[in-house]
Amino acid sequence: MAETLIYGKPTCPHTRRALDAFPHARFIDVLMNPADMEAMLQLSDGRRRIPVIVQDGKPTVGYKGGS
Repeated sequence: MAETLIYGKPTCPHTRRALDAFPHARFIDVLMNPADMEAMLQLSDGRRRIPVIVQDGKPTVGYKGGS
């Protein structure tokens, strides 16, 4: 089973909800490292919306209508 990744900011309520829903996901704080921000932007086609959730290699932008 592939690892779930969640790109976001720790202060974002939508990121927090996604982390609560996926407690075993690896959290990537996009504010801590510019390279992580660039990776997130690649996954989201340049959209600056969080969280970006990657499951089975497929990115989803936002969580349950929030971003």
